[in-house]
This record gives sequence, C-alpha cells and structure tokens, in this order.
Amino acid sequence: MKFNISRENFLLPLQLVSGAVERRHTLPILSNVLIKVSEDALWLTGTDLEVELISSTILEGEFTEGEITVPAKKLVDIVKGFNDGSDIQFVVDANKAVIKSGRSKYTLSTLSAEDYPNLEDWQGEVEFEISQSELKKLIESTQFSMAQQDVRYYLNGMSLETEENLIRSVATDGHRLALCRQAYTANTLPVRQVIIPRKGVLEISRLVEDNDRPVKVQIGSNHIRLFSNDFIFTSKLVDGRFPDYRRVLPKDGDKTIIADKQVLKNAFVRAAILSNEKFRGVRLNITSGEVRITANNPEQEEAYEVVDVDYEGDDLEIGFNVAYLIDVLNNINSDQVQIALSDSNSSALIEDATDDSALYVIMPMRL
Repeated sequence: MKFNISRENFLLPLQLVSGAVERRHTLPILSNVLIKVSEDALWLTGTDLEVELISSTILEGEFTEGEITVPAKKLVDIVKGFNDGSDIQFVVDANKAVIKSGRSKYTLSTLSAEDYPNLEDWQGEVEFEISQSELKKLIESTQFSMAQQDVRYYLNGMSLETEENLIRSVATDGHRLALCRQAYTANTLPVRQVIIPRKGVLEISRLVEDNDRPVKVQIGSNHIRLFSNDFIFTSKLVDGRFPDYRRVLPKDGDKTIIADKQVLKNAFVRAAILSNEKFRGVRLNITSGEVRITANNPEQEEAYEVVDVDYEGDDLEIGFNVAYLIDVLNNINSDQVQIALSDSNSSALIEDATDDSALYVIMPMRL
C-alpha cells in the first residue's frame, strides 16, 4: 500500500479520528489508527470499542490500494511536525510504515488491519437530520450536568429523546439537572429515549461545529451514529433506564428573581474563592430588590456580596453549591437570568429570561 498526500489533507482527518483512540489499553491495536486506501480515497478509522470515528479524504496522486494500522499518536505527531504545505509519501514495506517528506523519513511499526475491531453492523430504528448548530446546542446546554464515574452508571451519560416534533437532551448527576429542547418540523419522530455514554457525548461536542451544515443521526437498539461530510461517528449506548426527570422539575416556584446574568455570575465567582473547598456552599439571603451572597470556609474567612435584582416577595434564605450555579450561568446566553424558588428546602429552576428552550434545576444545600 502507498499514497502521496499533502500535509493538510492528511492531518485534518487524522486528528479527527485520533480522538476516539484509547492510548492506554490492554489491546495494543486499539492504540493504532486503521489506514485504508480504496477507490481514490484514503479512509482513517479510530476506535476504543465504545466509540468509533471514520474520516476520509480524496487522493489525487498515484496510490496502491491496501490497509494497515499504525500507532495513532506517533503518526499524528510526525505529520503535525512537518512544515505547512509539505507533501507526504506513505508506503508500507515489509510490515513497516515509511513516512517521507522532503529529506525526512520515519519508520513506524504496524499491526495487521485484519485484527482491527469494527463495531458490528446494525440497523437504524430512528433517523433524522439536524443542523450541526442545533445538535451542538442540545449537547453543550446539558453535558456539564452529567455524572462522572457514578455507580449509577446510567447517569454517566446524556439522555437523548425524540418525541413527535421535539428532540430533547437531559443530563443529571443527582444534585442538578439540565434539559434542552429543540423543535423538529421535518416530519414526525417516534417516541424514543437512549443514553449516550460520557465519552460519546464529549466526542460529539468536539466534532460538530456551530454552523448550518446538516448531520444525519441514526439511533439503533444499542448504538447511535452520526453522518456528516467530514466524519462518520458511532457510539455504543448505555444499557440502562434514565430516571424520570419530570418528577423533579419544580412546578410551584412562586418566588421569581430576574437578574443581570454577568453581574450575578461575577459575584458568585468572587464568593467561591472563600467557600469551603469540599462542599462549595454559598448562602443566598433574598429580600425585595436584592440578593446577599455569603460564603465561609474552615479558616473562618468570609465573602459577602450584594447584587441588585428584580424581586418582590417574601424574604428567603437558601444555600447552593456555588460551582453548580456558575456552571448554569456559563451556559445561559442572554443578559438576563430568571430563577424560580418556592422555599429553602426546594430546588431552584433557572432559565434564560428570553429563551425557554433550556432549563436547569439545582437542589439546595443545608449550610
């Protein structure tokens, strides 16, 4: 197998698929990228058995068809190190991969392409097309609320739901919840809920861009697959049942605060400096027209902030994890944020004051 290619045309798909490669794995071949030359195109594949990424580029020079696997990180670093605009020759010779550019020559070990694992063939049961920007919003509005290494494995991922003319993403770690809705008018979608694992969610967020280019989504019984002009991404699904989040959505919040998002966020960021490093708690004392924020730590240090807000109601004192509040405010795009509360023992419902497509729920803390 051999081919000639420009550095840029090789590096882009190579970096794309290398995100799926597991660097520390008990199977050595999973540290490799599969390189295949077929029908005027170079195909690159990376996988860790949980997710798989395929990308391709057209070959314009001479080539010989074939396939081989080589160490992914080493190949990326070599190609990245060549000068911009340089041409690369890739040749497989006696079970070694030889990469040449100008007077540079590198020889890499290889493993047989026959041993490279492929995710099994499967049929899509739900299929729809969505713009990359819409999919990116669904992912990035909720992914920060996913659990990390929770024994409740179904929380270590994101729920993706289809329902008639709606696509919904939901993530929760048991202490907070993020939900985003996207209208879908192309046709009527079946009712379906699947859980995408954490690595799959992070990869999708990395792959899709904030533009109007379409991406096709296929959902099967055990997998989800995305097709775009640049890549084919496949991820296994989490085999589990996502909790009924509708039961925890606050419905009786009669105390509504409207605040300047940036002013409120800046106050929380400053107060967080003197919060307890383990529990991260801050106390909110809410009165007519203002919110007083206090934080303490075991060193008897204290932070005190006052923020003017639009609020007319009974006084309320409530505690929250300040990191959760900052995460939510980082994901609200407008200048105004709306917070609905009922009492000091009930969760807060936080929304963009001008856009109801996403909502966030944070449980209170006892301080």
